[in-house]
Amino acid sequence: MTLFEAVGGEPTFRKLVDEFYAGVATDPLLRPMYPEEDLGPAADRLTLFLMQYWGGPNTYSAQRGHPRLRMRHVSFRIGAAERDAWLHHMRRAVDRLDLPPEIATALWDYLERAAYFMVNVAEDPTAGA
Repeated sequence: MTLFEAVGGEPTFRKLVDEFYAGVATDPLLRPMYPEEDLGPAADRLTLFLMQYWGGPNTYSAQRGHPRLRMRHVSFRIGAAERDAWLHHMRRAVDRLDLPPEIATALWDYLERAAYFMVNVAEDPTAGA
């Protein structure tokens, strides 16, 4: 059984992403990264990507091709602050799913690795010193 099936399929991933974007919508650091007035298209893309990654239908690739996450996000400045804000909203969203601990851990571990992978701005270790 895939994680996609274990969590209840598409409705669970839609809830995860809806909860996540509810936080992003009011986040002063992250909201400007979404140029569309409506966060719906971004939410749909993330939902389809996560469903596919976790063993659901391959609709994301059929519509958009290979995920190429870093390439698709290269035009956005993603440093430690952006990563941490993203993780904050995603942590809240994962917690709201009330998943069994082993499933929540697997999902969170991937999301955390992905967030660190997306950082594309080197932080200055002397900044603020």
